[in-house]
Amino acid sequence: MCSHQSPSAAAGVHPAHVVAAHPEQGWSLLCDGTIVFDDSGELLPDGRVVAPHRATADRLAVAA
Repeated sequence: MCSHQSPSAAAGVHPAHVVAAHPEQGWSLLCDGTIVFDDSGELLPDGRVVAPHRATADRLAVAA
């Protein structure tokens, strides 16, 4: 593992980089030990869970 610190759940930004990607399974492992899921949820190295935080359809921009 690298020395990056896990972000707070509110930050939503990772200074860490992907060391193992498994798109067929829907997750990636970051160098700080965080597992990031395709639904935007996260499992932090200390066991905390960050719930998925996708934008709702009404908040997405629509191209005309």
